[in-house]
Amino acid sequence: MNLKPSPFAPATFPVLPTVKGLRAAAGSRGFYARRGIERDDVFLFAFDEGTNCAGVYTVSNTASADVRWCREALKAGAGKARALVAHSGNSNAFTGPKGVEKNEATLKAMTGTLGVARETCFLAATGVIGEPLKDPNFVGAFVPDLAARLGAPDWRACARAFMTTDTYPKASGRTVDLAGTPTAFAGIAKGSGMIMPNMATMLSYVFTDAAVAPDLLQGLLKDITDVTFNAITVDGDTSTSDTLMVFATGGTGAPAIESRDDERFRAFADALHATCLDLALQVVKDGEGASKFVTVKVEGADTERSAKNVACHIANSPLIKTAMAAGDANWGRVVMAVGKSLEPIVMEKLAIWFDDVQVARGGARAPDYDEAAASAVFAKPEFTIRVDLGYGEGASTVWTCDLTHGYVDINGAYRT
Repeated sequence: MNLKPSPFAPATFPVLPTVKGLRAAAGSRGFYARRGIERDDVFLFAFDEGTNCAGVYTVSNTASADVRWCREALKAGAGKARALVAHSGNSNAFTGPKGVEKNEATLKAMTGTLGVARETCFLAATGVIGEPLKDPNFVGAFVPDLAARLGAPDWRACARAFMTTDTYPKASGRTVDLAGTPTAFAGIAKGSGMIMPNMATMLSYVFTDAAVAPDLLQGLLKDITDVTFNAITVDGDTSTSDTLMVFATGGTGAPAIESRDDERFRAFADALHATCLDLALQVVKDGEGASKFVTVKVEGADTERSAKNVACHIANSPLIKTAMAAGDANWGRVVMAVGKSLEPIVMEKLAIWFDDVQVARGGARAPDYDEAAASAVFAKPEFTIRVDLGYGEGASTVWTCDLTHGYVDINGAYRT
């Protein structure tokens, strides 16, 4: 499948900071080579002893075997981490006993090769759902080779290794000062289709050399997920493999952050939020076939949850998304989406803007409505749809993209 690069793809891969306390290696099991593509398809991260982690996963009732293992390991290991293996080529979802065998073989290779506890090892897989596994050891057999090559991460290689229909590798990083200690954050993500706010709908990993207590890290990650990865949508579909994890190695040697009262907590939280938000928005900007990146803001709702529900109805509407693609400023479709959400509104106060152009107010088309101005907004590659429900104080923001013929072409040929 020859994918047209996203119009939002960055010119270069970002330079990520050095995260102390981890090593990595990427390699190829030959999955893409069979298709004439030269790229890695698996990576291994090894973490120093003392690394803590947190994770959030898909809420899908058909979650992959890898997701189910990660949930179990996160609990059994009390938030400790020593290794991570992720691969593309097969989602290991709905693969029956063979999927569990694949995990067992990989875990055995990780524990035996690295000398770490089983419950500190994490797994991820992405690709076609329900594809039978011919050899359950197709990843585990490659672990010793990866382990022998562990070193400073090649972030670009790792970010490419778990791409599927992504048109570019996604990464984000920064270094912040935590009470006089320079602290690194580096993250990678994959995701382009099957994206809907219901955890995250993709695979993403963030690494930092700060030391943070596991329970504190878990609570913070859940909060951040709600306003980043849980606030993006491409097509309204929730994956079987959603995984978002953060690994805190403690490599700076600074004392652990164990409470939100710690003077360093806010700076740490802001850096983690910034990294997650950057990665999440890159996923939307690489939406399958996308040509527009659109912010949907809803205010005046009963609650934040109500506002988010309305925003998601707008962001996921095929009618609105195709109008975005065509540059058709059909604001009536926004009215439709607001109504079908079944959230409380005050019809007589409902107002809608496309960027700064007001198209509706007082429960009707704006008296000074300007079709040319509204159409000019929808013709832009990036713009904002803002809605005031006139009911309360709740507000929420969701990010989405348009729906083009490219989406149909990509998904019609996904398995071929």
